Amino acid sequence: MGTGWSMIRELFPPATKFTANDVPDLSGKVVLVTGANAGIGKETARVLLTKNAKVWIAARDQSKGEAALKELKERTGKDAYLLKMNLANLKSVKAAADEFLSKETRLDVLFNNAGVMIPPKDLVTDDGYDLQFGTNVLGHFYFTKLLIPLLLSSAKSSPDGTVRVVNTSSNGHWFSGLKFDTFKDGPARKKMGDWALYGQSKTGNIVFSAELKRRYGDQGLISTSLNPGGIKTELQRHAGSFSQKLGNVLLKDVSFGALTQLYAGTSPEGAALNGKYLVPWARVGAPRADTQDPQLGKELWTWLEEQVQNV
Repeated sequence: MGTGWSMIRELFPPATKFTANDVPDLSGKVVLVTGANAGIGKETARVLLTKNAKVWIAARDQSKGEAALKELKERTGKDAYLLKMNLANLKSVKAAADEFLSKETRLDVLFNNAGVMIPPKDLVTDDGYDLQFGTNVLGHFYFTKLLIPLLLSSAKSSPDGTVRVVNTSSNGHWFSGLKFDTFKDGPARKKMGDWALYGQSKTGNIVFSAELKRRYGDQGLISTSLNPGGIKTELQRHAGSFSQKLGNVLLKDVSFGALTQLYAGTSPEGAALNGKYLVPWARVGAPRADTQDPQLGKELWTWLEEQVQNV
């Protein structure tokens, strides 16, 4: 299947068979959603609260995070909890993980949902990485790595013996494979186009997710990645005016954007999806072939480990 056809099929999916009403009761479950002060993450958190989960939202901006908590309380009548974390700063990621571990004794679902899309190219993370790769891939890798012991211990006490990590990717992963010499700022990165840099970060999400399954799937960790669909969110704020106008016509309401990750993270069927890539709405899809290469997964994991070993 060609790249163009794959992207079109994901942009114009068939009607959904899974809705927010299909999310089961989550009483006793602890769930953490990154990037939940807006957009898909906040909608995901809202649905989880209505299903009785204990929900943590991770946000970079304290005031925006508190505003999200207030809105969620008004809409659901239930309290969520705020974890301040800047994924573009590895020390902030470590501090956030330490805080969470000091307050919780289990974690049933981790939604790695935060993301950056085509920001100005001169923007890099506090540690000097491409802002998109550093935030979308490296930051989420480090956060997940620090929480893996808690996830695995939670799986042992879970009724079905599993926990889940859901990584938000995009059909934008078709734009580029992984070019390791562009992950950090430098001449090679500066030569790459904005959409290619975004695409490789989304490819990185899928490669990481598949490798996470290989390493921990036999211990009850269910790892999936997904394209949430073409959704109207703040993620498009850096897009040009024409792209934004086109998006207003083609993109769906944010309520659709939460469906596929809620399916992966909460449905009984999700327990059988380890290592899979999902597409709108709540269907198993087929990503670019190199994302499933075990050797590439190992190489990316090794590189990511090297970046965080001295944080």
